[in-house]
Amino acid sequence: MSQVRSSSRKVSHGAGFWIVAIAFLLVMAYSTVPTPLYPLYQELDHFPVSIVTVIFAAYAVGVVFSLFFLGHISDWTGRRRMLVIAVLVSAVSAVMFLAVMSVPGLIAARLVNGVSVGILTATATAHLGELRQAARPDENAIVAASVAGAANIGGLALGPLIGGLFAEFLPDPLVFPHAVFLVLLLLAAVALLAVPETVATREPRPAYRPQRLATPPASRRIFIAAGFGAFAGFALFGLFTSLAPTFLAGTFDQHDHLVAGATTFSVFGAAAAAQVLLARVPVRVQLGIARLACAVGLVLVAAGAVLPNLALFLVGGVVSGVGVGLLFKASIATASALADPARRGETLALIFLIAYCGLALPVLAVGVFLTFVDQTVVLLIFAALVFIATVVAATMMRARKAQA
Repeated sequence: MSQVRSSSRKVSHGAGFWIVAIAFLLVMAYSTVPTPLYPLYQELDHFPVSIVTVIFAAYAVGVVFSLFFLGHISDWTGRRRMLVIAVLVSAVSAVMFLAVMSVPGLIAARLVNGVSVGILTATATAHLGELRQAARPDENAIVAASVAGAANIGGLALGPLIGGLFAEFLPDPLVFPHAVFLVLLLLAAVALLAVPETVATREPRPAYRPQRLATPPASRRIFIAAGFGAFAGFALFGLFTSLAPTFLAGTFDQHDHLVAGATTFSVFGAAAAAQVLLARVPVRVQLGIARLACAVGLVLVAAGAVLPNLALFLVGGVVSGVGVGLLFKASIATASALADPARRGETLALIFLIAYCGLALPVLAVGVFLTFVDQTVVLLIFAALVFIATVVAATMMRARKAQA
């Protein structure tokens, strides 16, 4: 018999919605805190910039691994349980960062941190939509999608800024950020225990299986377009998350940790702000804005790298961030709308799996090319490829919306 378990100790669905959003924000923020700290780790352990891409890729591999094996199982094990597990796994990664600061330790800590994000993203996105539906059944679903997107991308934006502030103004920048987030994550895990469950438990529980790599059969073409948009958008995020400090130091002679954190924050912050501020604009219009912003922004990023002009580079990052934020939100909203309610977590896990492949694979390629090609040339090639991918994805999704 299926039932959603309840308890007098649980908060309301409305309050639970915000608890999940805050926990989502915290885990995503912690996942990007190391971005401005990589130069400090390099100084400590004397490793080349190509190793930074390996450390970053370990995170992305952890995300992809857990999305494939764990990201979908909240559909039958329960949203709350998997969220608590995700937050605790993130706390474990904080302990690992504190314990070992050599390259093997950093790779292992980032891998575990990625696992936590892979468990969290689809689960939290689905849980937020269900909690909001229960609390406000007459409200447009785009509100929950916008909060989920803002928590996801906004957390990714805050992490580098927080890391940069710790590195620039506080003692022990390789210890203090991880210790603070360890405490916050443990508090978030406790708070999540009070959130209502929204998935009916099944008796007997279904046998475990990995994520199905299958699109919704009735709408395969539009789902593929959404997946392409998510892949292309996260490729740009990957560049700014993993290699921004390196490009700032090598191309613009900027070694300030706060500048490195603020640069990544500006890109993700623009993406999160666009998702919230344009939430009530029709999706087709949002995709038109996304296409234009990605095109203009990436041209400015390339021009800033060639001149070189830091202001132009930063403005380009912000403008392209707006485009990618809208493109990614449209991808998630499209996937969620196409999903069977009983398999929403699984469908969202697949779209996040595609997105994080976009985060990992291009950055690994960049790391390889950086060993024998000038970094400005690498950046120009990367920007050109992401330009094509984002514009094509936005055009495809916009055309599908016009036909719908």
